[in-house]
Amino acid sequence: MAEGAQRPLRADARRNREKILKAAVHVFTTEGLDAHMERVAKEAGVGSATLYRNFPTREALVEAVYRNEVAHLCDAVPTLLATKPPLEALRAWTRLFLDYVTAKYGMIDALRAIAATGSNPYGHSREMILAAISSLMDACTAAGAIRTDIRPADVSAALEGIALTSAGAENRPQAERLLDLALDGLTVGRPR
Repeated sequence: MAEGAQRPLRADARRNREKILKAAVHVFTTEGLDAHMERVAKEAGVGSATLYRNFPTREALVEAVYRNEVAHLCDAVPTLLATKPPLEALRAWTRLFLDYVTAKYGMIDALRAIAATGSNPYGHSREMILAAISSLMDACTAAGAIRTDIRPADVSAALEGIALTSAGAENRPQAERLLDLALDGLTVGRPR
């Protein structure tokens, strides 16, 4: 095997890794980043050795959780477009974006600390999110549901602004109202 190449994980190891990542989102979001790693292992239903074999440090776990959340957010686009009309898919995706930001908000200090060490936990996340928004907007445009003078970067900036001002579960109702307001401004026939 070439140096640096990794073997694919066995099915049980892949399941354990996914359980750990899901548990870490929950634990870090509800208890903060100071939560013990053993708490994450317990929530995932795995032993500490399994946790540390997959993620030898808290930083490795936080970075993996963040990248996994971005991937889940972006991977949802094809399913949403296959099961909903384009504008409804866009609206549903914006709610998933809020979930992603809520998870990220709980880890922001750790992500900044990781970035300060020279690692880039954000990697290609911005490009991935812009591509997801572009796909949704292209489908909406093709359906004649949204204006054509708005760019994906504009929508991304609006989503980020809403998320920054309304981060946290206690502000979720306001965030959803603001999302609806922004999406209404995108729809065809709305005043400019």
